[in-house]
Amino acid sequence: MKENTFETIKRVDDNGKEYWSSRELAKVLEYSDYRKFLNVIDRAKTACENSDEVIHNHFVHKDEMVVIGSRAEKRNYEN
Repeated sequence: MKENTFETIKRVDDNGKEYWSSRELAKVLEYSDYRKFLNVIDRAKTACENSDEVIHNHFVHKDEMVVIGSRAEKRNYEN
């Protein structure tokens, strides 16, 4: 049986909690521009809040360092 795409990009933290990188989700969902996917995340946060859920229980801000053309690293902001 073929493994689910979302399972292949799933991450697990030190406490065994599952989470997904928004950048990886954007790629899997075929967003060509990550900034456009940020709008989707904002709408999901609003839906979460409208369901009386605490946003920070479901969305965590994380910075990742990415290598840029000059082989230097730059901070990559991710929701």
